[in-house]
Amino acid sequence: MAENLTVSLVAADRTVWSGEATMVIARTVEGDVGVLRGHAPMLSLLTDAVVEIAEADGDVVIAVVDGGFLSVAGDRVSILSERAVLASEVDVDQARAELEEARGLLGSGGEAEHRVRRAEARIRAVERAR
Repeated sequence: MAENLTVSLVAADRTVWSGEATMVIARTVEGDVGVLRGHAPMLSLLTDAVVEIAEADGDVVIAVVDGGFLSVAGDRVSILSERAVLASEVDVDQARAELEEARGLLGSGGEAEHRVRRAEARIRAVERAR
């Protein structure tokens, strides 16, 4: 039996991160989920949120996803999202500007709320990575 999880974080245009990990934490539409070796198979919808991957060497990878899917089967974890970026790739000033712009549009429809959640997730990812 493998010692670690095999994890792939994949966006529509690229593989953002893949490798061996001891744990994955992600936010699904039903709440936060932590995945360790031996986790029961599952398929869940992700929200716009931070994903944490504890690498086998002890480092932690912080990324942010714009929704998507989390699949767990046989100590393999796949995180699939239309857009996913590592915290180190986030332009925090741009995310803050997007957040302010989206907050100004609140009350005009669901898209503004979605934009607020997305910008907040990017800012949280950068803050956790520090």
